[in-house]
Amino acid sequence: MKLQDTLELHVKEAVKALYQSELESVEFQATRKEFAGDITVVVFPMLRVIKGNPVVIGEQIGNYLLEHVDLVKSFNVVKGFLNIVIDDAYYIQFFDTIKNNQNYGYVNETDQEAIMVEYSSPNTNKPLHLGHVRNVLLGYSVAEILKASGKTVYKTQIINDRGIHICKSMLAWQRFGNGETPESTGLKGDKLVGNYYVAFDKAYKAEISDLISEGLIEEEAKKKAPILLAAQDMLRKWEAGDNEVVDLWKRMNGWVYDGFEETYKAIGVDFDEYYYESQTYLLGKEFIAEGLKTGVFEKDPDGSVWCDLTDEGLDRKIVLRADGTAVYMTQDIGTAIQRIKDYPDVGGMVYTVGNEQDYHFKVLFLILKKLGFDWAKNLFHLSYGMVDLPSGKMKSREGTVVDADDLIDEMAATAEEISKELGKLDDYSEEEKKALYKIIGLGALKYYILKVDPKKRILFDPKESIDFQGNTGPFIQYTYARIQSILRKATDSNTTIRGIVLHEKEKQLLKQLEVFPEVIQNAAEQHSPALVANYTYDLVKDFNSFYQNVSILGADSIAEKSFRVQLSKTVGQTIKNAFAVLGIDVPERM
Repeated sequence: MKLQDTLELHVKEAVKALYQSELESVEFQATRKEFAGDITVVVFPMLRVIKGNPVVIGEQIGNYLLEHVDLVKSFNVVKGFLNIVIDDAYYIQFFDTIKNNQNYGYVNETDQEAIMVEYSSPNTNKPLHLGHVRNVLLGYSVAEILKASGKTVYKTQIINDRGIHICKSMLAWQRFGNGETPESTGLKGDKLVGNYYVAFDKAYKAEISDLISEGLIEEEAKKKAPILLAAQDMLRKWEAGDNEVVDLWKRMNGWVYDGFEETYKAIGVDFDEYYYESQTYLLGKEFIAEGLKTGVFEKDPDGSVWCDLTDEGLDRKIVLRADGTAVYMTQDIGTAIQRIKDYPDVGGMVYTVGNEQDYHFKVLFLILKKLGFDWAKNLFHLSYGMVDLPSGKMKSREGTVVDADDLIDEMAATAEEISKELGKLDDYSEEEKKALYKIIGLGALKYYILKVDPKKRILFDPKESIDFQGNTGPFIQYTYARIQSILRKATDSNTTIRGIVLHEKEKQLLKQLEVFPEVIQNAAEQHSPALVANYTYDLVKDFNSFYQNVSILGADSIAEKSFRVQLSKTVGQTIKNAFAVLGIDVPERM
């Protein structure tokens, strides 16, 4: 049982014994640094059921706890705040239970319903970019945090592999490609296909300009440009199953998938299941028909079908066009239901999608509830803001979109530049240096993005993110490596701990370690990697304060030395566990 839960029981017992009153709950807070204490009971809320002076009440409860509860060593009262000092024995006993637990903070898989987390979900007409990077880092981390909290998790994405934008790349390759392939060019497949999407746009704009010079107005020229008409014709052929078009579509999408996988591997994320729009875009229609029967949807005179959400403060949403064709909402309804069919143990889903889709997901979740699906109450939109870069800081495609692969390479290069300035890697081989630069660069990128609340927009500065001081990934990685250095120098660290008196810095570290499992659970409930990231920074700050104020290997006794080495080892393992759910590696040396 957690310290706070144990104390709450005893405070309630005290109030019942002293005042014959029942408390529903007890309010705690961290003791302010200027006062002695490990945890503080706030007396003021008790005045609703106990009449009297809060200072006197605090003194009486404190004396009761001191007399009846072994873990309470002393107390003091400041105004209406009862500051409690916890006996060292409590923290040493707690430490004994966790010191050899390599999975500390994680909960073994429970029997609860599984959760499906969707992230990435790219188009197959261009490479992944900076926006995708924040998306995949958030989605992957939330999935890992949910797993660590005891949930069964399935990671998925839906790939937008159909539509006019796909046909634009295909048509441009047919016209301008001269049969080139990723193998013949040495380009990743997603980059090659993306180049043809750009080539289409260039040719399209040239044709528009020609048509305008021939006397057409701009809007008309945009609609009549021959290359656009050809792309639209190709889309019709694809939908009709034309063998030549479908074969080209499969071939070029295959190039893109290979490119995506290479990027995902470089970033360090994975998926359990893939869904494709080409296979899901017809889903959902049967449920529209069901919804019409039950009154969830209504048909307009032109034959289009709508869901009226005005009573819920939203508007009317079309779910089927007058010609019977589906819209995105129809497809999303069908895909959600299909996922439950495919994974019957799933009882909820997390959609990692930018905040420009906030309204879409409000509508989707509400419609699924109206259709009577019980799991719809467990749907969550992990909404996030955009990522901006200081101009000139990073290479970009056409000056507008930052390529994910370029970003990863640039982070490793920045890590190399800063590491060379610091001169910390003189005894490393070139291969070791290259591997470490990638660990530091990716750690900096991931931590910088994940430490921020997902809803907030980020200004990402690569150089600032790789600072070895402050709230950064490399600062935390460096502390982990420092701990490993201590452990390599330590000899026997398994001496039984008896009769040691805790230094205040040791006690602070133990208090911080104790809350890690709760941080994981809170991060899972709130779908917020930022809680884990900032907890880890606080833990590292406490460790560095401990390291600077307490001699570890030069302790006065064997018992103290053994305890401090074990404590350092446990802090290192907790950093590693916290960073693992953020998808960040930690180096043994740095």
